[in-house]
Amino acid sequence: MSYQKGPGQTVVIALGGNALGNTPQEQLELVKNTASHIVDMVGEGVNVVVSHGNGPQVGMIQNAFDYANAHDGKTPAMPLPECGAMSQGYIGYQLSQAILNELKRRDIMRSSVALITQTVVDANDPAFQDPTKPVGAFLTEDEAVRLANETGATFKEDAGRGWRQVVASPAPVRIVEFDAIKDLVDDGYLVVSTGGGGVPVVEEDGGYRGVPAVIDKDRSSAKLAADFKADMLVILTAVPKVAINFNTPDQQDLDVLTVAEAAQYIEEGQFAPGSMLPKVEACIAYLQAYPEGKAIITSLENAAEAIEGESGTLIVA
Repeated sequence: MSYQKGPGQTVVIALGGNALGNTPQEQLELVKNTASHIVDMVGEGVNVVVSHGNGPQVGMIQNAFDYANAHDGKTPAMPLPECGAMSQGYIGYQLSQAILNELKRRDIMRSSVALITQTVVDANDPAFQDPTKPVGAFLTEDEAVRLANETGATFKEDAGRGWRQVVASPAPVRIVEFDAIKDLVDDGYLVVSTGGGGVPVVEEDGGYRGVPAVIDKDRSSAKLAADFKADMLVILTAVPKVAINFNTPDQQDLDVLTVAEAAQYIEEGQFAPGSMLPKVEACIAYLQAYPEGKAIITSLENAAEAIEGESGTLIVA
């Protein structure tokens, strides 16, 4: 069945962790609020593609399998790509369901779908030579050494709290299911895809193979938006606007930012590496690939107003 595609612009929305919970039950409640804001945009005729993070969730899944594997003697260890796919499945299920329920509540004749998504990365990406992204449970040094010998995985000591597996965070090259996402959007569906940046895969022998890595979801969202030639990339976070001199008496919230200005602020160290920096970098990557587009960084609550130019930080080429 096809639905009537909205008459307005196409927007890729990257949901930050504040839109999701730390448990499935908490998340189920939070996504209802998330869905309400997304459907606000749909009600204005916007065509929406939703991506989302999965950091806490993929770690939770891997921790559960690691614990069961170590204690019950029956549960197999679960590779990270499969854990990533599981997290996409249950987050996508909850988001898609919440969006569909909200559409029905408002009598909007559209539907939603969640798509498990793979993202191609380069097997020779330098990130694979220096894994830095911690995943999974905290371990003792002896446990880490044993698992490293058994699995070939890399483990590092994490700030005095124990040892954890670390994986690469390579750049996204291509979204495998891109054509399917586009076809679904063209048929009027609201699509949830590229969760957690997509399951990282490398091309091998004419096919694909999952690799233990975590792709930054904002970078994959930027790639998706650029390939889509989406009118807008909206990256949602905990604050309504990008700021310089953040959390100081001289803090200045930014309404509009050019790519050149953003690059200058990055050089000055204005954006925190684990927070705003990857979001601004993702916007730059999108606009460099598709200069006709617009990028916005804002909070979930301000998303609909930001698309109308009434809130958030607008970044342009």
